[in-house]
Amino acid sequence: MAKNNKQTQEQVQVQTEQQVQVQTLTPQQVMLVRLTEMPIEALQQRIDNECLENPWLEKAPSLDPSPEEEGSWAAEGPLSSERGEGGEASYDYRSEDDIPDYMLRSSYTKNTPENVEYEDTLTFYDKLKAQMTDFDLTERQQQLLEYLIGELDGNGLLGKPLIQIVDEAEIYQGIETTEKEMLGVLAILQQFEPAGVGARSLQECLILQIKRDEKNPCQRLMLQVMEKYYDDFLHKRWADIQRRLKLSAIQLEELKREIKRLNPRPGSSVGEKSVLIGHQILPDFIVEADEDGHITMQLNGGSPSSLVISPDATEMLQTYENMQGQQLSKAVQEEIRFTREYVERGRIFIDALAQRRESMIKTMNAIIKLQRPFFLDGDDTLLKPMKLEDVANLAGYDISTVSRVCNSKYVQTPFGIYSLKHFFTHKAVQKDDAEVATSKQVMSVIQELIEGEDKQNPLSDEKLAVLLKQKGFDIARRTIAKYREFMKIPIARMRK
Repeated sequence: MAKNNKQTQEQVQVQTEQQVQVQTLTPQQVMLVRLTEMPIEALQQRIDNECLENPWLEKAPSLDPSPEEEGSWAAEGPLSSERGEGGEASYDYRSEDDIPDYMLRSSYTKNTPENVEYEDTLTFYDKLKAQMTDFDLTERQQQLLEYLIGELDGNGLLGKPLIQIVDEAEIYQGIETTEKEMLGVLAILQQFEPAGVGARSLQECLILQIKRDEKNPCQRLMLQVMEKYYDDFLHKRWADIQRRLKLSAIQLEELKREIKRLNPRPGSSVGEKSVLIGHQILPDFIVEADEDGHITMQLNGGSPSSLVISPDATEMLQTYENMQGQQLSKAVQEEIRFTREYVERGRIFIDALAQRRESMIKTMNAIIKLQRPFFLDGDDTLLKPMKLEDVANLAGYDISTVSRVCNSKYVQTPFGIYSLKHFFTHKAVQKDDAEVATSKQVMSVIQELIEGEDKQNPLSDEKLAVLLKQKGFDIARRTIAKYREFMKIPIARMRK
């Protein structure tokens, strides 16, 4: 018995230690994370929704951009002061754990509507990433899975061939993988909710949903339609399907009804996707440069100063404060509770917007500083090797915060609109003179060589490797083939 008691005590001790190590994000922290990842269009919609749902949150008259909104560089100098005297308070929180204690007090979360609402405001990308914890993944699988999730379109489908994704991962992110390895990761992604996500075609999307619905009495027939008679299904040749499957009129109608319940766009019903195919891109940042090398940056929308707590609510709370000690009816007590909760919710939302704004500005400023030559000339070959870690170190944030800021964000420049991911390039090769060349620089040289080749005797990949080595780029023939295929340049014999 003594031995059993000792074992029980040890188990309790171990369990207690494990519980202490677990950290759960509060609704306020979740709000900050979600707002940071939202692109400008989703953010504007989120602000509108919050104003509709919170009776004490109002939009203030438009104001001129504050010093937090803009930043500039002289020809050789660093970013000018980000904040003038009398500017708004700084919200320099480098991670969720740095949020002040006053935002984490339980009084802010007790009985508040946010506890229910935040789960509904997660973006499609958020919800997929959150499901990664449900699987026993290696660090390598997590890296590839995150990249694959980022390649999904607004419908939750994979619009690119896996081999192209493999090449892009190596060329732009420095992630070396194979089509076989990526296929294994895709199989994991296709187990996520909603069913059908990660499919490479409409047919695969529907089949994934059908296979997940094991209790459906029409499952076998639905699979037959999608796997054997998919062309008939696409062209609505239901009479042919009925004949081949030997179905009665009632069975056919039931089959059609069940198939219509399938969702051809599983991602569109889950949450926002930053930019849908065919939609105009609304940039999150606007960057301009003049002939003197002066660069200015402005954040597009999302200012916390655009929202205020209604003066009526402040006056009402002051009235309630003066009524302390009096016997209040249940109706008045409920009105007090309601007002306090929504005023606090509004203040937390405004504060989260301020934190988002600060991290957005500092991160974009760091990108501009690291890639200054590009923002002056717009030449891709001027982009330097840059990783999330480089931006995080310069901006003063952790990598996860920078990753959220850069996720699905766009910047308008004098040379066009670019995704922030465009500026992250890895070291492609070490040149003979010890300089580092990026993948974009290598592709530029390859393009130049091919454009100047003898069209009657085009350059093979092996010959390109020799010529590149003469220019100081020591690249293997296989790697050159990957670059060429990525640039959609055919092989030598097809270029004659």
